[in-house]
Amino acid sequence: MTVEIDQKKLTIKEKFRKTFSLSEDSATNEEIRQRLLDGGKVTGTNMCVLVCAMIIASVGLNVSSTAVIIGAMLISPIMGSILASAYASVSGDYSLLRKHATGFGLQILISVTAASIYFLLSPVKEPTVELIARTSPTFFDVLIAFFGGLAGIIGQTREDKTNTVIPGVAIATALMPPLCTCGYAIANGRLDMLLGAGYLFILNSYFIFLSAAIILSILKIPKMKELTKKEWIVRRFKMVRNTIIIAIPSIVALYYMVH
Repeated sequence: MTVEIDQKKLTIKEKFRKTFSLSEDSATNEEIRQRLLDGGKVTGTNMCVLVCAMIIASVGLNVSSTAVIIGAMLISPIMGSILASAYASVSGDYSLLRKHATGFGLQILISVTAASIYFLLSPVKEPTVELIARTSPTFFDVLIAFFGGLAGIIGQTREDKTNTVIPGVAIATALMPPLCTCGYAIANGRLDMLLGAGYLFILNSYFIFLSAAIILSILKIPKMKELTKKEWIVRRFKMVRNTIIIAIPSIVALYYMVH
């Protein structure tokens, strides 16, 4: 009787594991690498698309048009750099990590500059509801970024390339609007809005990066160099520390919002 119960438990456990298996329909390691690194390329084409997306998003925020903002988020290439950086970090390729982190920094600079120029020229100076909404991040934004990042990286590592996950993740995690709001804040001298929107962007970017790194680690992508036990403990400590530091303000904001 005990043996039958143990076998039943084992069968249920196996079925559960198979149902939620990430390796079941995963693409090859080479395909994953190529896909993620191609998505993180900082090329002339991507930069032109990025500037167009920033202007579209800025207009949408400026006139409070949700549909226009969503359209801008769909065409923005900025999330590719975060996923490529996560791949480089997990694989231990630090020269590649520096390259994509630098590219990500360049994308941020170009995005904020484009938005600032637009808002300097725009005749509408009053902050709209859509702009103000991007200045008060809470722990809910952490959850959206983390689980959106999980969905995004899972979609990118599947064998089937024709998935609709990435557009949905681009809308949910909303990387463009906070950068546009930073541009508005710079153009109009609003330090409070700059701090709030800047924090929201950092929050979204970090938790997308973190969730992507977790999934890539689970998939056991090839590493340039295996970490020693001591190096792994140090790395895990830094990851936990950084996560707590970045999340604390959002938890405090949620507490005050609820109370």
